[in-house]
Amino acid sequence: QVQLVESGGGLVRPGESMKLTCAASKNTFRINAMSWYRHLPNKQREWVATITRLGKPTYADSVKGRFTITPGTAANTAWLLMGSLTPEDSGTYYCNVAQYAENYWGRGIQVTVSS
Repeated sequence: QVQLVESGGGLVRPGESMKLTCAASKNTFRINAMSWYRHLPNKQREWVATITRLGKPTYADSVKGRFTITPGTAANTAWLLMGSLTPEDSGTYYCNVAQYAENYWGRGIQVTVSS
C-alpha cells in the first residue's frame, strides 16, 4: 500500500508563491511518475502537472509558465512550485501516483490565495 502525504499548503496573497511537497511512504516501490491534481470550488478535479522519475515535466495549460514540478531531493518525492498565484488557484491539491494498474492519492492539502 502506497501512502502519499502532501505538505506546504496554506494561505498566500495574490501574486505570491508557494511550494507543495508530495512524499511517498518508505519502502514504496520506485515510482515512475508523480502528479498533482487540484479540486477547485464548483469544478471537477483537474490534472495540474506530472514529473517523471527521469525529471521530465508536463503541465496543464492553466498553470504552464507559472508552476514548476520537480523531483524532490529525497527518493519518491516531488515538489510543486507555484508562482504568480491568483484566487482562481485556490482549492485542494492532491498528489497522485498511477502505477502497476493502481491509482494512489494523498489526502489533499488546501491552498488559499486571498488578499
